[in-house]
Amino acid sequence: MAKAKKRFRVTLNRAWCKDCGICVAFCPAKVFEAGERGEALVAREEDCTGCQSCVLRCPDLALEVEEATPSQAAEAVTHGG
Repeated sequence: MAKAKKRFRVTLNRAWCKDCGICVAFCPAKVFEAGERGEALVAREEDCTGCQSCVLRCPDLALEVEEATPSQAAEAVTHGG
């Protein structure tokens, strides 16, 4: 039986984020994208590998990546995430 893929929750604190685009540029899984006004958006949370690259590079400490609990992972699958 195949092992289930780990899922991660990506939290972007809008109050702290200055929309510098570092997370968009450096995420190897392309989880982030820039919105119409250049704001960082978590666009593909389901693709997050948990590498923490965004967290380590964010100058505003506005990002948090943590392993999803089984119920959070099931909810993401149910809602298409």
